[in-house]
Amino acid sequence: MEFFRNFQFGVNELMWLGYLLLNFTAVILAYRFWGKAGLLSIVPLSIVIANIQVGKMMTLFGVDTTMGNIAFGGIYLASDILSENEGKKYARKVVSLGFASMLFTTFIMQIVLKIQVAPSDTMQGALSQVFGFMPRLAVASVTGFAASQAFDIWSYQAIRKLRPDFKDIWIRNNASTMLSQILDNIVFSFMAFLGVYSMKEIIVIIFSTYFLKVVIALLDTPFVYIATIWKNNGKVSEE
Repeated sequence: MEFFRNFQFGVNELMWLGYLLLNFTAVILAYRFWGKAGLLSIVPLSIVIANIQVGKMMTLFGVDTTMGNIAFGGIYLASDILSENEGKKYARKVVSLGFASMLFTTFIMQIVLKIQVAPSDTMQGALSQVFGFMPRLAVASVTGFAASQAFDIWSYQAIRKLRPDFKDIWIRNNASTMLSQILDNIVFSFMAFLGVYSMKEIIVIIFSTYFLKVVIALLDTPFVYIATIWKNNGKVSEE
């Protein structure tokens, strides 16, 4: 009830929706022009961007939440497109690519932060704020990401066996993503923010970000249909 009392829609929400549409369009265009390789290339970029953005708090639709949901949503979109059109073998590569890219970025940036700066440097403080917190975020993110992605792929294929028709893509896409996001939210939020925010704030983050992820899951469904139509019509690059 508190959410509905505080609900708002303004510039932040418009910019967020614009970013969402831009991100999802980029994902399906990567699939259109570069096929499986295009989607698998999107994953490392998205997970690094998401884990940088997640440190930023914002007010969206009347509740305080973190950035990063759209970039993570792009990963789930890529995973569902791969699961739908290329099989679970390629969808599972999303997990290993995301895991490796996050660990590599974290490791490299810790080295960068340890290098002595020049007297004229003005970036070390900003970089420390962004990437100094990343080791904890990386562990939380990779743990939640790996668990939820594995569940997402399994549940997508399980639902597909029950509802295999083209018209039922919205069921398997939304059901698998919404269920897996519950797992991701709980694991990530407690591992990343316990001791940083109060328990009440963590619970708010879990539910507010889950609401946004439900919205994202619903809005990414047309993009899965578009990608599947392209695939069925032979318009997706197979190189």
